Amino acid sequence: MRMSLLGRVVRDRRLKKPVALVTELGEGAQWLVYAEDAEDAEEGGERGEGGAPTGLPEFLVREARDSLESDRCQRLQAGGRDYFIQCFNPPLRMILVGAVHIAECLAPMAELVGFDVVVVEPREAFAQEERFPGIELRRGWPGPILAELELDARSAVVSLSHDPKIDDPALATALASPAFYIGALGSKKNHRGRLERLAGMGFDASACARVHGPVGLPIGSRSPAEIAVSIVAQAIEARRGQAQ
Repeated sequence: MRMSLLGRVVRDRRLKKPVALVTELGEGAQWLVYAEDAEDAEEGGERGEGGAPTGLPEFLVREARDSLESDRCQRLQAGGRDYFIQCFNPPLRMILVGAVHIAECLAPMAELVGFDVVVVEPREAFAQEERFPGIELRRGWPGPILAELELDARSAVVSLSHDPKIDDPALATALASPAFYIGALGSKKNHRGRLERLAGMGFDASACARVHGPVGLPIGSRSPAEIAVSIVAQAIEARRGQAQ
């Protein structure tokens, strides 16, 4: 990789910005493709007029974007040439709203499988750093904090507080984002009430259907640790199933 491209990849990784490196394996030409690129990409990763990438065939840009979406490197042939697409994606994120007992189990478990974890909690009695060693803990109301975190398609949001004043703004912010997974703890009865409140905020049935509730795969979990397992598994299923 040329030093100019390496510098950009290092910068993008520091900024947690997804980027794919496309290499023509014969002559060694290389391009950088970003998730927002829709046309062609210029060799060396430069942007064309108006920010639009130019120079790389459109279908290779699509393949690179698909690779970023699925976290999958690939080798392919086109026009008698071999190309390799290498992905540099930031970690998936899981934002836990409510520093409850389940969050104490879920945070390290999610981190273990590769998520960057953030716990959001406005209640001082719950927001104790010693309960979440090594985990980013944000003290404050989830609406503004989630907006500040700029939820994207690599973000999962799990609302655990059991308090509508905390959960509902978090879910509303998540539904207004491209987050790939949204879950909320609570019984089926509580979930029906939650959906009614979200509908009252203007979210239609298809939007409300994005909220997994009761959260987690139905594996008969009872303890906080078992519920955490079911939530992590459901988030992985949502991500990997979406990417297939």
